[in-house]
Amino acid sequence: MPIQPRGAPEVEGYVLVDEKYIDGLQDLEGFSHIYLLYSFHKASRTELLVTPFMDQQARGVFATRSPLRPNHIGISIVQLKSVERDKIVVQGIDILDETPLLDIKPYMEKFDAVNKSVSGWLQASEKEIRQKRSDNRFG
Repeated sequence: MPIQPRGAPEVEGYVLVDEKYIDGLQDLEGFSHIYLLYSFHKASRTELLVTPFMDQQARGVFATRSPLRPNHIGISIVQLKSVERDKIVVQGIDILDETPLLDIKPYMEKFDAVNKSVSGWLQASEKEIRQKRSDNRFG
């Protein structure tokens, strides 16, 4: 499994929305990308220090994207392909099948894009990020 959406640019998937929330999907199709917030439902423990996939050194969990965080909440930005009633089709998804979805938010470049950001300890190249796949360190 890719460790981030950047490692899954061609992977298409879908999100099923509970019937009672379908009206909330109105107007979502006008966006190119959405945030998916979800529960790392397979995370069986919490760690405050973790060794991230793209590093060899233990880091504070809040400085990583590790699923072993105290609240087990994940976030991914994915490309929105279509909304078909209760089914949202997306591309670039890096989430396990049957992962519980907590929320959907539109990505808004005017609000969300950050120029000249710094990625802390991360030294990996774009190519390394795209090729990296998960292992059992967080299972």
